[in-house]
Formats: sequence, structure tokens, C-alpha cells
Amino acid sequence: MASRSTTGLAVLFGVVGTLHFVKPEPFEAIVPKVLPRKKELVHASGVAELACAAGLLHPRTRRLAGFASAALLVAVFPANVQMAADLRHASPKVRTIAFARLPLQLPLIRWALKAARE
Repeated sequence: MASRSTTGLAVLFGVVGTLHFVKPEPFEAIVPKVLPRKKELVHASGVAELACAAGLLHPRTRRLAGFASAALLVAVFPANVQMAADLRHASPKVRTIAFARLPLQLPLIRWALKAARE
């Protein structure tokens, strides 16, 4: 059985992965401008997040899913940078939230690596 921490990470990936399909527009908006086929990239990352969520819950796949989750968080980091860049002229509150997301990737990556060691 997964720890509460790993279960929490799985839930987070499951919710966000589902949102990639239910409400893809905010995710499409932050795909770096140089990348084509934004909708397909959003769907692919949603599938990856759902796969990571499922993998984190099973002992046999947890290690791989933890490493895959960390890699996915690194891979989507440019989208967070794009969002911050796009919002650099927004209100101070919105700008603060956008830029605060950037360093938050590090604890999420550590969380995924911790799950991989579980």
C-alpha cells in the first residue's frame, strides 16, 4: 500500500491529468509558443500524468512512476516559465502567483523522487 504522501501525489497527478481533458484551454495557453500542436501536447501530458498517478499507487510500478513523475515535472517546467513570461505585465497578485509556481517545481520533483524510493 502506498504511503499517504505518495497517495497524495497520485491524487494530485490524477486531478491535474483529468483537467487536461476536461478543461484543456488553460494548459494549451501555457504551452511554449515555439511548440506546435498545443492540444495534442496537452492531451499527451494529461495521459502521462494519469499514467504516473496510477503507477504511483501500485508497489510494482511505484519506482518507475516516481522517476517518470519527476521527469514529467521537469518536462513541463517550460510551460510554467511561459506562463510567468506571459503574465509579467498582469496585476501584481497574478504575477506573484505565476512566478511563485516556478520554484514550487523543486519540492514537487523531490516528492516524486521520494515516492520512487518508497
